[in-house]
Order: sequence, then structure tokens, then C-alpha cells
Amino acid sequence: MKQPVMLTLRGQQNYPDQEPEVIELVTEGTLECVSGVWHISYEESDLTGMQGVTTHFAVEPGKIVLTRKGALNSQMVFQEGVYHDSLYQMEFGALLITVCAQKLAFSLTEAGGTVDLTYSIEIENTVAGSIDYHLELKGKK
Repeated sequence: MKQPVMLTLRGQQNYPDQEPEVIELVTEGTLECVSGVWHISYEESDLTGMQGVTTHFAVEPGKIVLTRKGALNSQMVFQEGVYHDSLYQMEFGALLITVCAQKLAFSLTEAGGTVDLTYSIEIENTVAGSIDYHLELKGKK
């Protein structure tokens, strides 16, 4: 059963020769466990630059799938040490994105918990940097 949660997302994008870019978002979302897979969903905002996009994480041991739908569409699969390609489709075109997770960790219950994800990213076969996500979820009462 979907549980309403308060979600705090902290993302840090690390690019060569640049200061890290940090984004923090606090928003309402949902959390649900179906057949051992945790589903986390929320709506993006102007703060993340992706207004009109729904973000969904499917979290299970050894694997996280990040899907975005709306003004941009993408699906990225994260498994430690495994490279995955995906298309990042935006209004003005699509980019080939390759991701490789260095760290996947989660501790979730129906009351909330945390998800940590660190991955490298290549855009059109060029190394772009790395991204760290930390999600904290708290059940709403």
C-alpha cells in the first residue's frame, strides 16, 4: 500500500574543473513495497529544473532503477560496477547517457528510511563526472 512520505533529496554533481553543484529538495512523495521492490515517487519542481517531471525510484538489493516521465523521459539502471546505457529524451532532442554505480545502499521500512546512490556518468561517450544522491524518507502521520 502506498504510504505518503516527506522526502528530502540531496544531490551533488561533481564535474571536472568545477565546484560541486548541490541541490536539496524537500517534497511530498509516496513509498510502497511490492514483491520486495521499494517504489519511491515524487514530482520535480522549479528548484531541480525539471518542473512537470515525475521521478520514480525502484529499489531492490543490488539494483536501483531511476525513471523520469513528463517534460523529459529517461530510465537509468544502476548496479555496482555495471555500465548501463539509456536515452535521456528532452524537448529539444535526446542524449545517450551511460551510468555506472559505485555505491548502492538502502535501509527502508514502511515508515521511511534512506537510499544512497553514487554513480559516474558519461554523456555521448564522454566522461562527464559523478553524482551522489541521498534520499531520506519519513512517513507522514
